[in-house]
Amino acid sequence: PIFNLATREDHIAPPKSVFLGSGCFGGPVDYVLAGSGHIAGVVNPPAKKKYQFWTGPEAKGTLENWLKNAEEHPGSWWPYWDQWIRSHDDTKVKARKPGANRIKILEDAPGSYVMTKV
Repeated sequence: PIFNLATREDHIAPPKSVFLGSGCFGGPVDYVLAGSGHIAGVVNPPAKKKYQFWTGPEAKGTLENWLKNAEEHPGSWWPYWDQWIRSHDDTKVKARKPGANRIKILEDAPGSYVMTKV
């Protein structure tokens, strides 16, 4: 199963492109459209009570038609995503420890490459 999230005002991954991309997977896809843009629409903790998101029928046809049939929900999409994950497998695992004695840690995050100018 695929949880395919788009944000309504995204200029990097436009919602129409993400919607059309939903047809490229071989299994079930849950297309979700979040309010706001590329960063604010994704990084939207529930406690902030900002924006909204839409859920709807299968992502077929056009985004415009999908949106006409979609349900708008207030706030963050995170609780919906959490419920979606748990509906597929609610098993919890401990977070891994960086390196875990198996992988050599190169340097602290975010890494020196982010400071490289080209």
